[in-house]
Parts: sequence; structure tokens; C-alpha cells
Amino acid sequence: MTWLVTGGAGYIGSHVVRRLSESGYSSVVFDDLTSGTENRVPDGVPLVSGNLGDRDTLTSAMREHGVTGVINLAARKSVPESVERPLWYYEQNVGGFITLLEAMEDAGVRHLVQSSSAAVYGAASGDALREDVPVTPISAYGQTKLMAEHILADVAPAQDLSYLALRYFNPVGAAAPELAEVGGANVIAVLFRAIDAGEPFTLTGADFDTRDGSGLRDYIHILDLAEAHVAAVAHVESNTVRDVLNIGTGRGYTVMELLETVRAVTGLPVPHEVVGRRPGDTAGAAANVDKATRLLDWRASRDLKDMVASAWKMWRAQHDGTA
Repeated sequence: MTWLVTGGAGYIGSHVVRRLSESGYSSVVFDDLTSGTENRVPDGVPLVSGNLGDRDTLTSAMREHGVTGVINLAARKSVPESVERPLWYYEQNVGGFITLLEAMEDAGVRHLVQSSSAAVYGAASGDALREDVPVTPISAYGQTKLMAEHILADVAPAQDLSYLALRYFNPVGAAAPELAEVGGANVIAVLFRAIDAGEPFTLTGADFDTRDGSGLRDYIHILDLAEAHVAAVAHVESNTVRDVLNIGTGRGYTVMELLETVRAVTGLPVPHEVVGRRPGDTAGAAANVDKATRLLDWRASRDLKDMVASAWKMWRAQHDGTA
């Protein structure tokens, strides 16, 4: 089977594509290259340049390459930006997703692994959120991810789709320098940019109901996340499934604990200054991953120190060649 990976030239997508290749799967990358880069696409993997809203290009790509499944990673993903530009986020993330489903129907593609997000849980807190807890997103970004899940639940029986929607928590790390996330709002990239600039890291909010007042996140190594996609692909191919799964480690770390880990890994001081919360920020929570373990025989194997060490090594290699 051949899998079309939308957003496959991005941070998460490029790691997924490499892991698919290592596992013996054929793939095709579909990306508009607004945040992805062509050098992230491995040799031998076709790259189709296009936007998720372009039904004809999507359909043609699926037909031309004999695509039998889609991993959809193409989406706008900034929570604060989604609060400022909600209509655009609905247009991009929901409108684009509907177009993708239409193209899949045109091309007769019946398998889908959908990128969802822990943002669907909104302000829910706890040591281990299960997939069946009430979901109340508090940002347009989170709403778009939840709407995609609802659309899938309605469309799948009519289109005879087998799918899994993966609710990612917070990916960290990189497998190669060119795959590292260097821009955007990823907390690790923001931290490392502050270190390089000799500026304090801006800690947004220290009054959350957590161990030390800083936000709590379930960070997951990008390689564990990529491996979860391969396990999801195998399950979707061999079963008729329509479900949502948490993809995290099952353990939450606060931002202050992340800073301590960065200090330990880099051996550098990491000064910080506290400012107010950003729009859409929540206290955060960890994932209950029992369902993913049961269905996919998958569980994250790397800890926070592994994640930070991986991210720092690749960051240094990309920026000054010292790693």
C-alpha cells in the first residue's frame, strides 16, 4: 500500500515519512511548503506541491501514485493565532479537511490516519485524560480538530472509511538536523532561541493549578510519535476501525521541570521571566495511553531527558555544526 502524507515536509510529517520508509511502506508527500521544507523529504519519496484546499490536485496525486491511505498532518496549529484569526483557522483546517475527504472519495481511498490534538480537551486537567472524558476546546484550533473528528464519525460509514484520529500531546526532539523544528511556537525551539540570543525564556503563566504553577504538558519524543503513526497505519490497513486515540507518554512535566531538564542536558544557565498567560492557554494534563497500547501494541519508550538531549544535539548541529 502507498500512503499520501499531507504536511509530510513539516516537522512531524518528515519524521513520519522517514519511519514509514524504514518500516517498508511506500509514501508520497503532499505539502504546500509554507512551513515545510523540501530538504526534509527523503530521496526516492515523491513530493507533490499543493494546498489541502485543492481537490483536483489531491485527487490527481492519489490516482497517479496509486495511493491507498492518507496520513493527514496538514493544518494550521498555533493556538494564540487561532484565537486572533478564528475564521481563517476554520477555513484552513476544517474546509481543507472536507476537501481532502472529497478527494479521497473521488480516488476511492478508504484508509485514513488523522492528526488530531490534545487541544480538544480544552481546560480539562488531571494526571491521565482518557479519550472518553468530556471535550470542551477553548481555542479555535482545538475546535477545528474536534470538528474534524465529528466530521469523520459521520462521513466514515458513508464512504466506508477505516480511520484512527490520533490526539497528539506535545512532540519534542528530532532524528536529524534538517528535521528539527527551528521556527514556530514549539516550546523547545523558543527555549533554544532564547539561549542562543542570551535572553531570558518567557514563561507564560505561573498561576496554573499545577505542582509549581507553570503549565503542565505531556511531552512525547518525536520518534515515539512517528512510531505510533506506523502502528496506526498497520492497524487501519488490517482492520475496519473508527476511533480516536491519545498519543503521549502518560506522564506530565511542568514547564519549570522542562527548564531544569534543559539546564541539566546543556550545562547552561536558562534564565526565565514570567509573563501572563497567552489566549487559549490551559493548565494542561497528561494522556491516558492505555487504549493506544491495547489497540496498537505501542507505548512511548523515551523520557524527557532523551527528548531534550535529542533536540539540543540537532539544534546545535543545525546552527553551528558543533554537535
